[in-house]
Amino acid sequence: MSRLFVIDNSVVMAWCFEEEGSRYSETVLDCLEKDTALVPAIWPLELGNALLVAERRKRLDYASVVRFLDLIGILPIRVEPETPERMRKEIFSLARDQRLSTYDASYLDLAMRTGLPMATQDHLLCKAAQKCKVSLFPPHR
Repeated sequence: MSRLFVIDNSVVMAWCFEEEGSRYSETVLDCLEKDTALVPAIWPLELGNALLVAERRKRLDYASVVRFLDLIGILPIRVEPETPERMRKEIFSLARDQRLSTYDASYLDLAMRTGLPMATQDHLLCKAAQKCKVSLFPPHR
């Protein structure tokens, strides 16, 4: 049975950089063989920016960026649209309340709105998820 969950960019970028990888990020990637991940509307820009910065800092060459984007393109990751008004109001307020960036708050907001668990490696986002009663993905078995 396929499950849905929210995934943040800390997990996705761990697939790109060996030194950032973890058993957790690999487990989440394995789950995408059957499950589908949701991301907020800001994600494609956040992903692109992280890759651009990595290329500028010579952590990746252009060919590696293209290969990684091709890999991401075949994974079942679905971008959920969001209105600019919600981004300016609700997500901004959530970011202030939880002491997060607006980017990170957009993942938390998506998990809260959908009632889905969230996959993240970001310590502050994990703490905020616990405070907001959002479970983490994958659930402990």
